[in-house]
Amino acid sequence: MRLRFFLLLSLSLYGLSQASLAQDTSAQPVVTQDALPSQKSVRPAKKPAATVQQGRKEAPTVITADKVEAKLDQTLEATGDARLQKSDQSVRADHMLYKQNSSELFADGSVKFEQPGTILTGPSFQLNMNNNTGEMAQPMFTFTDAKVRGSADEMHIQGKQQYNFEHGIYTSCPVGNDDWLLRMGELDLDRNTQIGTAYNARVEFMGVPILYTPWMDFPLNDQRRSGLLGPVLGSTSKGGREITLPFYWNIASNYDATITPRFIEKRGMLLDNEFRYMGGSYSGSVQYGELRDDRVAQLTRTHTSLLHVQNFGGGVTGSLNLNEAGDDAYFRDLSSDPAIATQKQLLREGALSYSGGGWSASVRAQSYQTLQDPNAPTPLPYRRLPQVNVGTQRVIGGAIATFNAEYVNFNHPTSINGSRVVLNPTIAYPLVNDPAYYITPKMGLHSTQYSLGDNNPGTDTQYTRNLPIFSVDSGMTLERDFSAYDSAYVQTLEPRVYYVNIPYTNQDQLPNFDTAPAAFSFMQMFTENRFIGSDRIGDADQVTAALTSRLLDGETGNELLRVAMGERFSRQTPRVTLGAPSSTTNQSDILLGVSGRMSRSIMLDSLLQYNPNETRTEMFSATAHYWPEAGKVFNLGYRYTFSADPVTTPILKQIDLSTQWLLTGRWHTVGELKYSLQDGRTVEALAGLEYNQDCWAVRMVAQQFVTALRETSTSYFIQLELYEMLRIGDDPLAALKQSVPGYTILSDKNRKPGQNLP
Repeated sequence: MRLRFFLLLSLSLYGLSQASLAQDTSAQPVVTQDALPSQKSVRPAKKPAATVQQGRKEAPTVITADKVEAKLDQTLEATGDARLQKSDQSVRADHMLYKQNSSELFADGSVKFEQPGTILTGPSFQLNMNNNTGEMAQPMFTFTDAKVRGSADEMHIQGKQQYNFEHGIYTSCPVGNDDWLLRMGELDLDRNTQIGTAYNARVEFMGVPILYTPWMDFPLNDQRRSGLLGPVLGSTSKGGREITLPFYWNIASNYDATITPRFIEKRGMLLDNEFRYMGGSYSGSVQYGELRDDRVAQLTRTHTSLLHVQNFGGGVTGSLNLNEAGDDAYFRDLSSDPAIATQKQLLREGALSYSGGGWSASVRAQSYQTLQDPNAPTPLPYRRLPQVNVGTQRVIGGAIATFNAEYVNFNHPTSINGSRVVLNPTIAYPLVNDPAYYITPKMGLHSTQYSLGDNNPGTDTQYTRNLPIFSVDSGMTLERDFSAYDSAYVQTLEPRVYYVNIPYTNQDQLPNFDTAPAAFSFMQMFTENRFIGSDRIGDADQVTAALTSRLLDGETGNELLRVAMGERFSRQTPRVTLGAPSSTTNQSDILLGVSGRMSRSIMLDSLLQYNPNETRTEMFSATAHYWPEAGKVFNLGYRYTFSADPVTTPILKQIDLSTQWLLTGRWHTVGELKYSLQDGRTVEALAGLEYNQDCWAVRMVAQQFVTALRETSTSYFIQLELYEMLRIGDDPLAALKQSVPGYTILSDKNRKPGQNLP
């Protein structure tokens, strides 16, 4: 054991303390040290410690070492495993000098400085403990909260969380791995604002410079910051090679803009601009894109979008959603996102809403820009100019009274124009309302008035329709507990019976502004009208019966399996039709659904719609998800839909397959295939490879999808991601998440299997 020395400052500084008795010592540092046992003691000596109190309100500075000495100029010298602790800051070194009057610290020999989120090491260190300024030679730094590290020739501390490094490197790679480095002549890091600024900087990947800039700044967290974003490189079949250099402008805390010049080899320069804003009662965004003199289309391409929402107070809100494309093929030619490239209708809508006092009301004007495919024309939708809705719901003596009213003026360039007024008061009274069973009758009136105008082929301009509606909804929930394989379970049996009565009224003379047959489903089976919209109210004298059984985990209550079956029976054949021949029989289709989580990693979902009248399957879908761990997922689905008129509505037979799977080592494959068995062609396909290292990843993806009847688009994505720094290349993550349910960004360590499955 090394000898330990102890210094009694009260004795050695006796003369100094006597000389200062005449001075005011209330603001002078006070030094105390632990007592040391006698030299004859057989116990090991305690480590010498000095406590420096710089004032009543400041935290004390505690210094420990193998040897502590005090100089006459009030300098403490600590030698051998010296440690200084003040509040949340600590310093370790072989040797320290601490000036009590100025609170300056000089340390050398294996110096290690720590404070929350920061670790600095180096051969020598100087720090003023009062204003947190100092220097360190040849520092190595680690920011534990940001998961980055680096080194430099010299470091200047300019505040408790502000650092300046000269000729340094910066990376998120673990120690011993320098796969990517940011080298710079100078680096400023401000941990208070979480901003890093590099000068004369270059990014090296595997020792090869891939990016140079005389200046760049970057966030140390997810905070917004003005500056150039990572360049985007890519290629499409319609545009050729592309390069995008987005610039983000953080104008203020509630305003920002992104300016995105995109050079497309075959077409020219597309400039996309987005401005976002937010106030105390409003928010929104404005987008504008322009491709001047497209070399392929021989025209200037533009796109404009405005989205604004506002709270006016008093329950009044408003919104604007305006979109316009300069030509029909703008998105088909210029977008690599299937959801955007295949859109047909661009919404243009303004709305004003009120909610308060038990009432709700809204006024809106709505129209669309229809993007036409010359090989498959799309019918123009009606414009609503305007649409007014008013509604309320009250509880009166246990009864639930509801009133809804609507006025819409429909406008169309070629189809019949007119206005429609709908009044729909209802009252429901729960006869039995218990968690285990319920019976709720309901009565209502659906009153409709039409006033027809332009393009009316008939002579009548006024129509009125009044239909009383009566329904009864009833059901119960039965449960039983049981055990199997040492596990507790709960099984439920949930029958439900729903009756609807609506008298028949001939509605053939009424226009059809916005009505279509509702898709048959478990939800639709328990609604009054078999049509969506108010232009047709289906006659009914029918009973819907359904039975659901669920298997629950007895401990957690999580649903493990659900089986449901339902069918609708009519006393007389429905007579109101609108292109729905399957609904004009006394017996509806049968629905059978089975879904559940078979295990922690396997999920199944299936639905069968069977037509007993025609003895055929109308619709069948089944999907299986297998996700044993993050980065491994396999999805397999099949969809079939029968069509009585394949010319207008094609029969659907499609296989959907997608996966993300480990190939070998750090290589993963990703893929998706949507294949039409009916047409014998690929509807959408995606294939790619991913390589993930500790601090970087590379993704290579190719995607093809149908944009129009005789058009396809092929896109290529190559992206290099340097963790905690930037992404270079065309970003395929949006396409991967959309195409592969359960896709995991492998750098996200918190992802759990099954977390984002549908």
